[in-house]
Amino acid sequence: MQARLAVAREEGLTEAEIAEIPNYQTSTLLSPREKTAIQFAEVLAGDVNSASDALFDELRVHFTEPEIADLGWRIVSFVGYGRLVKVLGLEIGQTCPLPHTSAG
Repeated sequence: MQARLAVAREEGLTEAEIAEIPNYQTSTLLSPREKTAIQFAEVLAGDVNSASDALFDELRVHFTEPEIADLGWRIVSFVGYGRLVKVLGLEIGQTCPLPHTSAG
């Protein structure tokens, strides 16, 4: 969670905007473009079968095709990273606890 918030701050989001992310659909602080990107992230992180033509129609209102592809890659990279960190029981900034095996 801390890593996500740090990246959001680095990208220029205010504390108020960050606080709005869980309720992005009704937020008055987030732009329609940001809301659509968050919705895309929710689909890619959750039920990918819920991806719809309507979602992609909305994405195309705010993003070019290359931007949609780039956004998707960024989202799945972060989702995958977060899942790996979770299953390995790691914390951001900590050394990986996996044991080294001897060559042989």
